[in-house]
Amino acid sequence: MNKPRIKLIMNPNADMGNAWRYAADLRHLFESSADADWAGTVYPTHAEKLAKQAAEEGYDIVVAMGGDGTVHEVINGLMQVPPEKRPVFGVIPLGSGNDFCANVGNSRDPDEAARAIIGGHTQKVDLAIVEDETGRREFWSNTINIGFGGSVTIFFRQMPYFRGFTRYLASVLRVIFSNYIIMKTRFKTEEKEWEDETIMIAVNNGPREGGGFHTGPHAIMDDGLLNFTIAKKVSRLKMLLLLVPFMNGTQESDKAVYMGTFKTLEIDSDKPLYLHADGEMFAGFNHDVHHLKIEVLPQALDVIVPETTD
Repeated sequence: MNKPRIKLIMNPNADMGNAWRYAADLRHLFESSADADWAGTVYPTHAEKLAKQAAEEGYDIVVAMGGDGTVHEVINGLMQVPPEKRPVFGVIPLGSGNDFCANVGNSRDPDEAARAIIGGHTQKVDLAIVEDETGRREFWSNTINIGFGGSVTIFFRQMPYFRGFTRYLASVLRVIFSNYIIMKTRFKTEEKEWEDETIMIAVNNGPREGGGFHTGPHAIMDDGLLNFTIAKKVSRLKMLLLLVPFMNGTQESDKAVYMGTFKTLEIDSDKPLYLHADGEMFAGFNHDVHHLKIEVLPQALDVIVPETTD
């Protein structure tokens, strides 16, 4: 039996620069079981280019070694090739949040994730695409967060002295007290249209983001649907009180929050829409995005997951 050809794309800067230490320990796991080639990223979006190149070169499996940002870039590279040429996608979690891994059921332990890749058990998952009014488009796999969550991600990148969930929480508190924006928003799905004043719009393919915030607790990654969670206009104190429900995934019980599902969603706002896609900035404070179209791509990618026994 031929060994699978695997391309391992590592972000050495993931987890505050500690990722390469873990990656070095994993090399031996692939030496006897696969025809594995390694590549390290050296600039933003480099993982996207490397993944597209690996797909065009005929690799069977392309692995993102890093955090959710590396996952995002690699998937954007793979989605640039036709489905029949698209390799299987694997993840070895070496980042701080690793939300994609959690949402598809992968282990947070790099050794276990590497063994799962060698095992080769896969499942198809949905992806999605976001497009602004200029036609700029990007694929995403896990979550988009607009308004509050987008601002949190911007501040997160400015607080390197914290790590992990503490860094996310500190960024949340900074937004509440210094960048609190109310958006007059129009929504349109394939089924209905409505308007509301909103603080946050979370769009989820998987339930978790930000290293532990369950913004879309009902989201399922292979159901052909995306989920939205909308937080309406509330005071700063109220938003602070909503933090724990959003961490636990129990925010739906609050009258200021409502949820739903869709296949396509259009959003228009009077204020600029600050948003991240999988933790990567799609529109930051220097952007002037007021319109978005979001669409699900059902069963778009084969992802390696642990094999379960019933």
